[in-house]
Amino acid sequence: MAKIILTGDRPTGRLHIGHYVGSLKRRVELQNSGEFDKIYIMIADAQALTDNAKNPGKVRQNIIEVALDYLAAGLDPEKCTIFIQSQVPQLTELTFYYMNLVTVQRLQRNPTVKNEIKLRGFKEGEAEDQEEEGIPVGFFTYPISQASDITAFKATTVPVGEDQLPMIEQTREIVRRFNNSYGEVLVEPVAVIPDNEVCKRLPGTDGSAKMSKSLGNCIYLADSAEELKNKVMKMYTDPNHIQITDPGSLEGNAVFTYLDAFAKDEHFAKFLPEYENLDAMKKHYTTGGLGDVKCKKFLLAVLESELGPIRERRLELEKHLPEIYEMLRKGSEEAARVADATLNEVKSAMKINYFVDNALENEVSGQ
Repeated sequence: MAKIILTGDRPTGRLHIGHYVGSLKRRVELQNSGEFDKIYIMIADAQALTDNAKNPGKVRQNIIEVALDYLAAGLDPEKCTIFIQSQVPQLTELTFYYMNLVTVQRLQRNPTVKNEIKLRGFKEGEAEDQEEEGIPVGFFTYPISQASDITAFKATTVPVGEDQLPMIEQTREIVRRFNNSYGEVLVEPVAVIPDNEVCKRLPGTDGSAKMSKSLGNCIYLADSAEELKNKVMKMYTDPNHIQITDPGSLEGNAVFTYLDAFAKDEHFAKFLPEYENLDAMKKHYTTGGLGDVKCKKFLLAVLESELGPIRERRLELEKHLPEIYEMLRKGSEEAARVADATLNEVKSAMKINYFVDNALENEVSGQ
């Protein structure tokens, strides 16, 4: 069986370093590993519209931003197919068929859906003003849409953040139910999550559990060197660590959480040689004698070493937007061809390919 990757992001804003350490960096590593036959990277604009239906311009303008972030981070259109979800209509048709394989109760139990509903402030059940406050059907059913995206390309591997694991399990359930009902057509995917525990869900710079544009606690891949510096130097640490001599706490300390995600031993040799590694630095901080400013300056050097080259590539790519649009068009056409082949297999298994080889006529005549 071919080894195939499908993954992607909703274009509701530029990508931040939570996306980068959570999945994007891993995608680039998998792309360059040579272990996979095909890699599909989807800009999930249709899913983004499920809770941005009244602001499609926001989604539209961020498609190119996400594409720039992808390429700047190292995704290579010669090695992977980057496409726009809405330009592959076969995905919508597959979603419609899969809806018959999932109950409302099962969707309601999906932890990811429940959490996202809470984060967006949707009211479950009947709202007084359903149009404004209720859960959009498209948003409620997006696990089914995601199953369509994954199975259309017969993906065997899906790199995701830990919070998306319930979505992958729901896809696997849909695959099993379809194959049990209609025959072995679809492929069960396996999720790949970050090895580094911290990278599974990087907090905001203010220590909040989630990065959010509205909270202003994100570091974006497109941030300038000055923007990066300002955000790092304002980062949340230990509010009780007032004097340098005070023992500091690591719990909830965003600076050390980010160092857990990004710092390597070689960074200490280059930027802070007085410490052998992060464990030694943590020990000094927790016993007292290490100031927050010094910690932040080290983190800034670490992040700049990682994000600086990405920023420079992105600035160069911005000079070639027509070529990027053309890449997205060709990628979407290729994705549509592959999804169409799977859709034809699905319709054949379900016996709704009525006009292929006069199938409907033969059914009626008993031939």
